[in-house]
Amino acid sequence: MALTLTNVHQRFTRGDQTVEVLRGVSFDAKAGQSLAIIGPSGSGKSTLLHLLGTLATPTTGQIAIGGQDPSALSEPELAHFRNQQIGFVFQHHHLLPQYSALENALIPTLAFPGADQQHRACELLAAVGLTERLAHRPGELSGGECQRVAVARALINRPGLLLCDEPTGSLDRQTATTVADLLFDLHRAEDTLLIIATHDSELAARCDRRLQLREGLCAEA
Repeated sequence: MALTLTNVHQRFTRGDQTVEVLRGVSFDAKAGQSLAIIGPSGSGKSTLLHLLGTLATPTTGQIAIGGQDPSALSEPELAHFRNQQIGFVFQHHHLLPQYSALENALIPTLAFPGADQQHRACELLAAVGLTERLAHRPGELSGGECQRVAVARALINRPGLLLCDEPTGSLDRQTATTVADLLFDLHRAEDTLLIIATHDSELAARCDRRLQLREGLCAEA
């Protein structure tokens, strides 16, 4: 999965004011790499991840994911592309409380069913150490276990691009390290392009590359 951003700007209008959150962001990344997006609060990290996740369209500039321009796709095509090519892990796990760990991991497969998805989910949950917890609901799991389910859910469709927004931000240090270890292990095993927006300097240091966002500008750190 190759990723290319070319002179990406993102502006928002608030009342009679225009706020330029990103001001000409350009970079390339490829499959197998890990990339940390770092910078102070308000620097545009989450905005950039939303653009990379095709949840928003740049005001100007171009983003190509796997050679595909998402802005050229229809809404149904974009939904399918996002479901199949992009995995998301957020600071909070966003598991559905009424479903088991196994059912939560399978949720991204519901829109576009395929073969052997339950076997794939069981394999991923085993990889994150939850073989004995498949039938447990989020309320019966620890915060770290819930986040591990979220990692499995993000990878269920074998996406080429894995986007993480403060994936360990709500965890204590020991649990955060465990989840980060699993995240990097699975990223390498699945050969994904891993992009993490984080304030955690230790997590950022584990990535192959670091991009610093400040006042809408981006540079290698």
